[in-house]
Amino acid sequence: MADHSLVLALALTVRHDGHGGVADDLSGPEGLTAWVREHAAALEPDADTFLGAGTDGFAADAFTADEEALAAVRALRAAVRALFARAVRPGPPSPADAQRLLPAGMALEVLNSAAAAVPTVPRLEWPEGGDPYAVPHGTGAPDVVTALCAALARAAVDFLAGPDREKLRACHAPRCVRYFLKEHPRQEWCGPSCGNRARVARHQRRHRLHAEP
Repeated sequence: MADHSLVLALALTVRHDGHGGVADDLSGPEGLTAWVREHAAALEPDADTFLGAGTDGFAADAFTADEEALAAVRALRAAVRALFARAVRPGPPSPADAQRLLPAGMALEVLNSAAAAVPTVPRLEWPEGGDPYAVPHGTGAPDVVTALCAALARAAVDFLAGPDREKLRACHAPRCVRYFLKEHPRQEWCGPSCGNRARVARHQRRHRLHAEP
């Protein structure tokens, strides 16, 4: 299976806060700074492609977000979560944003615009003693925020256009707002703790029904 951890991690920056509400890991520039640095290994190869050789590159582990970067990434995340909600139909979306999802057409425009903001072309590499291969190469020198959003958007495009999209589910255990990939037929929740909460809730509902006169 392809590694879709980056786009899933972006969507899951909206999470349950442990107290019955929803928390946002990207609530301020410091949150985005921490998130980008945490995912530096996944981000840097793509972003370096977009920034191109001959620049300073995208040092994700030294990235510092500002309000502009925060707004751009949050807008992209809203588009990704709206398209995740579309992908899990006819099942319901995550309850975190079920009542305020972007229209699908608008979400597609946000995602595609971010992905296309940094044009790339195939570039042939042919090392001595080795076989030739093609690599994507940026045709411009975008700013770091544009490169970051392009890397995130293209990760989302790769996932949503691929076969693993059909495994995407919204977890509907009590208090959970996560999306996850269903890896085996009997998997109903994103993790064991959510499965335990869901089973307890079912037991309590059955107990209340039997106790009613």
